Amino acid sequence: MAAFTTFIEQFSDVLWNSLLLFLLVGTGVYFTVRLRGVQVRRFGEGFRRVFGGFTLRGKKADAEGMSSFQALATAIAAQVGTGNITGCATALVSGGPGALFWTWVSAFFGMATIYAEAVLAQHYKTTVNGHVTGGPAYYIRAAFKGKVGKVLATVFSVLIILALGFMGNMVQSNSIGDAFHNAFGLNRLAVGVVVAAIAAFIFLGGVQRIAAVTEKVVPIMAAFYILGCIVILVINAKALPGALAQVFVLAFEPQAMAGGIAGVTVQQSMRFGVARGLFSNEAGLGSTPHAHALAKVERPQDQGAVAILGVFVDTFVVLTLTGLVLITSGLIPQGMTGTVLTQAAFSQAFGGFGPIFIAVCMFFFAFSTIIGWYFFGQSNFKALFGEKLLPVYSIIVVAFILVGSTLKVDLVWALADLFNGLMAVPNLLALLALAGVVVAIDRK
Repeated sequence: MAAFTTFIEQFSDVLWNSLLLFLLVGTGVYFTVRLRGVQVRRFGEGFRRVFGGFTLRGKKADAEGMSSFQALATAIAAQVGTGNITGCATALVSGGPGALFWTWVSAFFGMATIYAEAVLAQHYKTTVNGHVTGGPAYYIRAAFKGKVGKVLATVFSVLIILALGFMGNMVQSNSIGDAFHNAFGLNRLAVGVVVAAIAAFIFLGGVQRIAAVTEKVVPIMAAFYILGCIVILVINAKALPGALAQVFVLAFEPQAMAGGIAGVTVQQSMRFGVARGLFSNEAGLGSTPHAHALAKVERPQDQGAVAILGVFVDTFVVLTLTGLVLITSGLIPQGMTGTVLTQAAFSQAFGGFGPIFIAVCMFFFAFSTIIGWYFFGQSNFKALFGEKLLPVYSIIVVAFILVGSTLKVDLVWALADLFNGLMAVPNLLALLALAGVVVAIDRK
């Protein structure tokens, strides 16, 4: 089993650090050119649509979908996860502070990709048994007619159910169990029971309850974490100019100044930064279009503009603040990584409250991701097996959440990463095949 796990991990590394790296970034560059810098042109429009009528109590979602903000909140719930805390630390340790610059580069181009995903999800959404639904499976069939399209769409649906709905949510609950055990000494199984019970309550409420929860939880969790990071950066204000200098200089010359990680090359800095940025904001992976498909908007490009904000919040705000906190702490070269490094950086400023703060944030980040990933998997499960079997899917997800809180299985983690990467391939192929449709809609 250990040998098989190692094989899966190595295969996943090759997939993420070579094929997907070029395919995801290349797709973003392609849409940036074809759509004439849409992430810049429509950013203001997206900002106004999101914050112009901001409320924590939007209209209830129904069979016809949800509000544009609820769709964005559901997407951000999945995007802003434990990767923004632990993944950022891993990228900075492996790629040096310059890796943060490359996460910005990948996110900039990813904003064009996610615009295309949201536009196509809106354009090809459909109504099944009186309920609006949509996502990559539907526009994959439109991109590739006949048996090829059906096979690719089915492969995508199976992969996303496994990667996010089942194994991904197991990974998220494990992060919650670890965080609360380390911060409060709580029993992991007890934490898992509580998380599974809350999740089951939300799942049983369907899309209405999911939309109602995400529109409240996402803004509150983001504000709480952002405020904590800003407080630390104020405390570390003297180190902030040097940290920003490291981000830009070490992106191109890793050994150019103090703070560079020994042995890190420009290629490593770029590879870890870009891969972490893409994995974090999920642009091009095919997950968030399921939420954007349900938005009640007049035109597909309206939700496309809103979707751009999801990548911006995830990478340019949350991930960037985490990175600057870690760099200004001066702890990166000391051999720590992941959650341990992040907790140490927050403890440096908050003392004993640091691990507690991270545990609370980990709970909200991971739990919101569980909700988002459940919803994405549910959309594909329903497309494959029909609505009558949805309770079976819900039960399996809850079981994985419970088991995941107590048992960290390396093979499950490795398979989740692998399937996450594999599902991006049919999605990206469909995006490129339908680029002309996106351009035509954008220019209307």
